[in-house]
Amino acid sequence: MHAPAITGSGVFTPQEVVTNAELVAAYNAYADRYNARHAAEIAAGTLMAKQRSSEKFIVDASGIEQRHVMDKTGVLNPEVLHPLLRQRSDDEPGIMAEMALDACNTALAQAGREGAEVDLVICAASNHERPYPAVAIEIQALLGARGLAFDMNVACSSATFGIQAAADMIRTGSVRRAIVVSPEICSGHLEWRDRDCHFIFGDVCTALVLERAEDAQGRHFRIRSTRCATHFSNNIRNNNGFLRHTRPDGLADRRDMQFMQEGRKVFKEVLPLVSRHIARHLADEDVAPADLSRLWLHQANKHMNDFIGKKVLGRTPASDEQPNILQNYANTSSAGSIIAFAQQSEDLEKGAIGLICSFGAGYSVGSVLVERA
Repeated sequence: MHAPAITGSGVFTPQEVVTNAELVAAYNAYADRYNARHAAEIAAGTLMAKQRSSEKFIVDASGIEQRHVMDKTGVLNPEVLHPLLRQRSDDEPGIMAEMALDACNTALAQAGREGAEVDLVICAASNHERPYPAVAIEIQALLGARGLAFDMNVACSSATFGIQAAADMIRTGSVRRAIVVSPEICSGHLEWRDRDCHFIFGDVCTALVLERAEDAQGRHFRIRSTRCATHFSNNIRNNNGFLRHTRPDGLADRRDMQFMQEGRKVFKEVLPLVSRHIARHLADEDVAPADLSRLWLHQANKHMNDFIGKKVLGRTPASDEQPNILQNYANTSSAGSIIAFAQQSEDLEKGAIGLICSFGAGYSVGSVLVERA
């Protein structure tokens, strides 16, 4: 058996930024036009008027101040309110593979490795731009990697589940070196016309290089253990998919074809689930909460992370103990905890213990216990 380690990390951040002020202006223009078009129905009580949004509402609800997106022109056009991404030919790299290549190359450089030395690529993301061929295989080809590649979708926990899969394959010797890459174009699955969620998501891509600890060429994080769990719930759901075209209303622009959630139920049910999951993981590894130097939590909502951090540590975590990147990136689905890890881990000294944790639709929760080596 081989000890797996994280030896490199990379983050691709889109250049375009949408601030809360820009987002509110676009949404309110849409809401005002909608209310004007449907004034008669609203007056008659047969249709609800659209509420306006505000910067205060967004920050109070989530802690988000801005988000990066692959296209802001469509997102900020009140008549469009979704990203506008060009149609690519089948002979050129897909947009997710293009994002992934950037993040993977950064992670490989940090690990001191070349693409040809990789023998496993897992594209772990909450959405994939096509069912097949697998995006992971396209990324594998662009990197010049060997071995095998496959896509994985466990919603916001995709990256941590991908880490467990790669770590297990390294432990058993079936692969020597892997990349877990998470290209998240969350702007494409968000309903920007819904005031309750129009501010939640942003775009990004993260990548991690995993290999045998004995092969590491520099400072790295040994993966002490991983733990993943799922519990079925409809409270976060997206009903889009290829079967929609087989149904009578399959071409309709239905609200449930985009991100949907019952926010209050999610908050109430997920927080104890995640807190228990982390506590049991630590207990099974004989790690006391006081032994943790850092918690890299899923970046969905500041209030959720504050609750979990306090529950796990038994006190309010210091800002350097539980890094928060949500204010700058918004919710980037499976990539959020990995951004926090990539940006807030270099300062840890040898022997420091940290935990990466994600949670989301499914419900799903994944945790990775690491130690600085």
